[in-house]
Amino acid sequence: MSFLAASCRPPLPTRHSWRATRVRPLFSVAGARAMALRGRAGKPATPRRSTLTALILAALAGAVIAGCGASGNDRAREYFPDMARGPAYKAFAPNAATRSGLTLQAPVAGTIARGHQVFHFGPGEEEAARAGRELTNPLPVSAGTIEDGRGLYQTYCLICHGANGKGDGPLVVAGKIPTPPAYTSVRVAPFPPGRIFHVVTMGTQKMPSYAALLTPGERWKVVAYVSRTLQTQDETRETRGESASSARRAPSREGSGTLPGFPNETKGRAAP
Repeated sequence: MSFLAASCRPPLPTRHSWRATRVRPLFSVAGARAMALRGRAGKPATPRRSTLTALILAALAGAVIAGCGASGNDRAREYFPDMARGPAYKAFAPNAATRSGLTLQAPVAGTIARGHQVFHFGPGEEEAARAGRELTNPLPVSAGTIEDGRGLYQTYCLICHGANGKGDGPLVVAGKIPTPPAYTSVRVAPFPPGRIFHVVTMGTQKMPSYAALLTPGERWKVVAYVSRTLQTQDETRETRGESASSARRAPSREGSGTLPGFPNETKGRAAP
């Protein structure tokens, strides 16, 4: 009997069942309030409206799942794709989104590109002479600088000016361009490094500008090679010739009858 009495007793409320008994009425009250708020003109919402709301929520959930369902390189379905990928415009195509109506915009006045060195000299002889007075080579004129300048000269300048700067490059020999003055000529030999840099940068007469092909540092290397090697080659040869002639005339004696240019040889007798 005691067993039957124990089995007929209602079970003691567990932790979870206690929560269920306490929370279920709260959901009922909240649902009733929500239904009352959704009604129009004080009328509660009908089951049909609740069904429509459920369908809309299901559709949105399906759209989210479909949008996240892409794998690999496949693009998922998008709503408002222009928000992520705007329309592409070509550089010279008209563009209604800009004030000028053009896609490619000019830089703001006074803009200087990063790393660009402003050249405060214009074209012409007067500006070239001023550059010769005001500009100096910022690079140390070392053997490495001259060697680099020689390589650049052979790449960009030799075709017109020739290997020794005599104005006898391959294009001149072929008659394609007029003969440029030699670096040892009366006109070009006195040019200071700054003026040569101006010519390379701005161009002169038939010679175009090389500013787009050579950086300022590379142009100064070419200037160092030209001013230290090609402009002074005749003076160097004359100096070497005078030194050699002095050395050769030193052992000769007066009245030995030496030949011009051959101080160690006499008429009718071979040099010892």
